[in-house]
Amino acid sequence: MAALVFLTALAGGAAHAAEADVRRVWQILDYLAVDYSGAVQDGKVVAQSEYDEMREFAQTAHDKIAALENKPERATLLRESEALQAEIAAKSEASKVGGLAKALANHLIAVYPVPLAPTALPNLKLGAAVYAASCAACHGVSGNGDGALAKQLDPRPIAFTDQGRARQRSVFALYQAASQGIAGTAMPAFGQLSEDERWAVAMYLGTFAHDDKQREQGERLWKESEKARGEVAGLDHFVRMTEAELAGSIGAEQAAATMAYLHARPEALAAPRANLGLARERLHHSVAAFKAGKLKDAAELALSSYLDGVEPYEQALAAREGALKDQIEVAMGQYRSLIASKAPAVEVEAAAARIDALFTEADQVLAASGADASAAFFGSLTILLREGIEALLVVVAMIAFLKQAKRPDVLPYVHAGWVGALAAGGVTWAIATYAVSISGANREVTEGLSSLFAAIVLLSVGVWMHQKSVAGQWQAYLRERMSAALNRRSAFFMFALAFVAVYREVFETILFYAALWGQGNDGAILAGLGVGVLCLALITVLLLRYSARLPIGIFFSVSSWLVAILAVVLTGKGVAALQEAGWIAPSALSAPRLELLGVYPSIIGLTAQAAVLLLVLAFFLRNARPKAAGVGR
Repeated sequence: MAALVFLTALAGGAAHAAEADVRRVWQILDYLAVDYSGAVQDGKVVAQSEYDEMREFAQTAHDKIAALENKPERATLLRESEALQAEIAAKSEASKVGGLAKALANHLIAVYPVPLAPTALPNLKLGAAVYAASCAACHGVSGNGDGALAKQLDPRPIAFTDQGRARQRSVFALYQAASQGIAGTAMPAFGQLSEDERWAVAMYLGTFAHDDKQREQGERLWKESEKARGEVAGLDHFVRMTEAELAGSIGAEQAAATMAYLHARPEALAAPRANLGLARERLHHSVAAFKAGKLKDAAELALSSYLDGVEPYEQALAAREGALKDQIEVAMGQYRSLIASKAPAVEVEAAAARIDALFTEADQVLAASGADASAAFFGSLTILLREGIEALLVVVAMIAFLKQAKRPDVLPYVHAGWVGALAAGGVTWAIATYAVSISGANREVTEGLSSLFAAIVLLSVGVWMHQKSVAGQWQAYLRERMSAALNRRSAFFMFALAFVAVYREVFETILFYAALWGQGNDGAILAGLGVGVLCLALITVLLLRYSARLPIGIFFSVSSWLVAILAVVLTGKGVAALQEAGWIAPSALSAPRLELLGVYPSIIGLTAQAAVLLLVLAFFLRNARPKAAGVGR
């Protein structure tokens, strides 16, 4: 267990290091896109020191990308970085260099996704206080770059009131500057500030470039324009968006007004609390990548759209409109299949349009469910029962088997397995909440591999139990091999099976509750959790009581079929999870899905389940032959 915690912490440290590098490259590219115009104009260098800095920053970005985790898309990123360096060396127009820098930054985040948004709504009062204490001395009380220390600095502090620069700058870029500083300037990293303080001051800085008239216009626009609200699509999207980007879709005047209002009133971004803005954005980028012939990028973005944009809201959506959740999952699986099969662009665009419509419907459902305590209660209850019963069936079958076999000395290993899994779940919760950001892909890989491992173990156990259910074989087994049947090695095997079976469900349950928590109905969620625990306790008592009364032959026969069915179910779930993570190619079908049985509309998944089922039937029929022969005699 200690080794597991150590390895998890080690992986968490590596993840944070890689995340910091990606954030730093993003910051460099954003800074370059905004400041290049101050170094080159009309193909001529107007500020040699700034031009040298631009070249240095571009080289630094290239070197840091080259040092990132080796993914197939990294080569494309490096080529884009080299193209950016070439345009800088050629002293190209600022619009071209800025566009290349922004495109590279967006592509980088698509290939190496990192959290780019605050965990809570930024507090403008806190931001104003932080600015007065830490920023005003250099940037000035009104953000004009004329603070008491400004004359002593080279280069001079930037003016946040400069509307031209503000159009190209996102809240995230300001947050990054406060977090990591800006190399080559007097701007230090404010690591002593909390994350909330840095997000708060970053949001506050955006208010300097706008006036009250724009804010009033923006408020009216935000209330009346569905297009403006749709383009911003929530806090996560807003903090990464620039005014210039928004102007491309709703116009310059409307974009300025909208940004003015949202910088001053970030609470407007809190309604609805949950939305699929990130999923929609990644989906649109996936279509664009596909049309540009970048199939790997399109597939990566499609996966990210689902794993990072949809899955965090799946349980909240399922509690209110389960059919819609299933429609989205199936539609996105079919979309990934179209990309993998290199379908015509018109088919891919049509599939994306259907998904976009489903996202809009889901946003409406999520907005309504945020205030629905009953939905939160039943969602919480459903999650615990669904995940808990799967683990319970395996553990109870093991306990009942050991009692029937009169081997109570091995029971502590089983109990240690499921108790250890619960403890590991607590560690996972702590790490996931306070140390490691578990990506959607890693979630699915963990669930998929553990499901397949459990399926293999259960299949072997089921075959063994079915053999012992045949007349005469159990008695012979007791006489000849009972003393060695459950040796120390087998006891540890029991521990491993109990641990894996329970930890898989605990891991998934933790992530689902993390998605539901904090949506305004925490009391209802806890009530659903409590009722679920009582239900599981009652089910456990009933299962243990009635399994103990069954004759040994019938018990093994029933248990073997139950365990075999669970193996088929877990096979389907494991394949589905690995397909969602991109480890197995998508193979969507237009067919119904039965999540309870692990049946998903996938050629590979259904084929794998059929293979396991045929294997089970073959073993069981073979075991039954001696019994039939004995009856004939």
